[in-house]
Amino acid sequence: MHDMLSPPDHDTLANLPIFPLANCVLLPGGLLPLHVFEPRYRELTRDCLAGHHFMGIARLRPGFETTYHGRPPVYERIGVGKIICSEELPDGRFALLLRGVARVEIARELETQRAYRMVEAKILADTIHDQNDAFDHHRELVKLCDRLAEVIDAGGPQLRDLVRAFESPGMCADAIAAALVMDADARQELLDAVDPMVRIQRTLGHVSHMLCELAPCDEAVN
Repeated sequence: MHDMLSPPDHDTLANLPIFPLANCVLLPGGLLPLHVFEPRYRELTRDCLAGHHFMGIARLRPGFETTYHGRPPVYERIGVGKIICSEELPDGRFALLLRGVARVEIARELETQRAYRMVEAKILADTIHDQNDAFDHHRELVKLCDRLAEVIDAGGPQLRDLVRAFESPGMCADAIAAALVMDADARQELLDAVDPMVRIQRTLGHVSHMLCELAPCDEAVN
């Protein structure tokens, strides 16, 4: 899994194609199915498949509708996805599956002759944190996810496997949040957070809230 999550190199980030989408935030470790039908994004997909397979998933800022066919503003911090599965349909549309591999920040938008937009971006590295504290929180996340796995209708075994798939607390929090946090604003805040302790604490809070909704809360959920 770690190889699949390898981030794009400097040359790729210097000319990164972006796919702007409304209320869509791709977190590292997450999966994103895409149905590509607009001609400019078919072109983007063909170019990605012929090259490095990476694209930026940029969330459109509110009010984008008036300039959708131009260059509507996007959030500066975006997720980078790698195409891990693709199918070109008979009419030229594509069905894609992306895996989130990195959080990056747009440095500037580039002039391009392509139909789609391209940016120069830089990797957002995690800040240094207290390792012991982080691993304590990581263990708590494993425990809460195991409890959640017992009460959800489906996907319990997959959740138990997912929370154990990453040695890094920050990467684990990203993957669990990608699977469980649906609100676009909450996901954007998690994408923006370079402090892994912030991400793991917020993910812990979300899993605790889900447990309280699905199971009696007379036991303390921390």
